[in-house]
Amino acid sequence: MDKRNEHIVIIGGGFAGLSVAKKLKKYPGRVSIIDKSNHHLFQPLLYQVATAALSPGDIAAPIRAILGKHSRARVLLGEVEKIDSGNHSLSLTDGRIINYDKLVLAPGAKYNYFGNDDWENNAPGLKTIGDALKIRERILLSLEEAEQREEPWLRKAFLTYVIIGGGPTGVEMAGAIAEIARRSMRYNFQNLKEEEIRIFLIEATGGILNGFPEPLGDKGRKMLENLGVKVLTNSPVTGIEKNKVFLKDEVIETANIIWAAGIKAPPLLDSIPAEKDRLGRIIVNQDLSIPNYLDIFLLGDAAHYKDEAGNPLPALASVASQQGEFLGEILAGGLPTNGTKPVFKYVDKGQMATVGRAKAVADIKGFKFSGFFAWFLWSAVHILLLIGFRNRLRVFIEWMWNYFTFKRGVQLITDRADCK
Repeated sequence: MDKRNEHIVIIGGGFAGLSVAKKLKKYPGRVSIIDKSNHHLFQPLLYQVATAALSPGDIAAPIRAILGKHSRARVLLGEVEKIDSGNHSLSLTDGRIINYDKLVLAPGAKYNYFGNDDWENNAPGLKTIGDALKIRERILLSLEEAEQREEPWLRKAFLTYVIIGGGPTGVEMAGAIAEIARRSMRYNFQNLKEEEIRIFLIEATGGILNGFPEPLGDKGRKMLENLGVKVLTNSPVTGIEKNKVFLKDEVIETANIIWAAGIKAPPLLDSIPAEKDRLGRIIVNQDLSIPNYLDIFLLGDAAHYKDEAGNPLPALASVASQQGEFLGEILAGGLPTNGTKPVFKYVDKGQMATVGRAKAVADIKGFKFSGFFAWFLWSAVHILLLIGFRNRLRVFIEWMWNYFTFKRGVQLITDRADCK
């Protein structure tokens, strides 16, 4: 088919989808990018919105502005409900039908509640700006509610925070909550004592930061414990109710429950009959196409792609971005006609997680760092990865203000969440 008559549809405006779209700026055919939000979100810093360090506008930017006025991509606001691969069409939740010639799936992932989806009502995850703002409201309102209670036993549940999941998101969230709760209380609340704060990080396996090489996991744990976080490993959650978390031998009463315990593929992939892993991710070919559907490509968190050692690639922004650039090059230049398919190879640039102010762990190409230097690396990398000079400058200024003054600038309660 003549490229000028082709329609490439990209589902998802995250790192993967945008990377593809950028490579198709000069594509002669039609390009459409569909997302249920009109903005790209820098998810690695979403927890800082939830803990009042940054504003939503600091880590998000409109998709149209990112692509620029010279992009040929049309941005469509909507949510894809079903893929009809036989008719090369998509069904949106509002009833629209969109036809495609090539389809790029970059829908991201959702939190995995391991068969207990009813837990989500009481233990929200952190995937969108809306999630972050709800969690922020709950954290700040809990401090306000505790301030109104004269008896310590009445304050206990409001001053207890439970984060479930010991990966980077859970660790970063626990460290940030430890700082905001203790420092806010120290400066702004007269009726609360620092020793009343209880923060639990709960992990079902034997350690936290399991994707990091040793001894970074142990160092991260010690940093959290120095901040006053109680790390519970080998402690699978058996139940969650309103204001209660059930463990095997303990029940924790808390008004603040945050879920950060793993991801799974979105339901959209159910409409494609292909081999999937236990998380619902489709196992893709080496060129990121789906077996038996060579005009459909899948990348990012929802794709199961094995590295040279046979291990699936992690759900990282760097993986999604590299896959998007790779696929964008293929689509822009056309699929090879010599009978061989290009092979995606991930370049591991390392991983890092911050634990608190001037505390982090980092693994960069086999070199392991922890403490202030790792935190400096983490800060520099994340500022550079933000989209747009304005966002980089704003985040840099906010971080410097927070570092030198110990104050967070967006501790606002704008919509009272139910945390009673």
